[in-house]
Amino acid sequence: MSTALQTTSGANSLSPLMTAGGAAQSFVTMRVAGQLFGASVMMVQDVLRAQMIASIPLAPREIAGSLNLRGRIVTVIDLRARLGLPPVEDPKSVMHAVVEHHEELCSLMVDSVGDVLNLPLAQIEKAPANLEPLWKEIAAGVHRLENELLILLDIQSILTFKS
Repeated sequence: MSTALQTTSGANSLSPLMTAGGAAQSFVTMRVAGQLFGASVMMVQDVLRAQMIASIPLAPREIAGSLNLRGRIVTVIDLRARLGLPPVEDPKSVMHAVVEHHEELCSLMVDSVGDVLNLPLAQIEKAPANLEPLWKEIAAGVHRLENELLILLDIQSILTFKS
């Protein structure tokens, strides 16, 4: 199993966002079951449409398998499973946000990928106390948009599974 997929328990903070420097940061937006999420543009290496995924025997349910990206093996994390949501109805409609973590590539399998938003760091808040605990675990913070809440992903927490 990939070393990026470690088993540990860790606390979230806004520190992964703050280390990027500057007064604003750009985030790639993506949707999972209607919820808007964001990942730092600095972490996202590629965005892909549905791919052929090879299963990995005995992998945790959050790991959908692996895919081949230009000769590199990429572990696919099913963000729906990671968030405790039901599987996507049409697997051919999913997209992948490929992130690099500890020099390894992982793909976050999401329903769709949207725009890139440039957000002022001063407007990023801690995850609300009433956020689902599993979701709060992977949230680096939140940003209130006009009509919805953008949950900013802590990529390290997403790729860290508790035993």
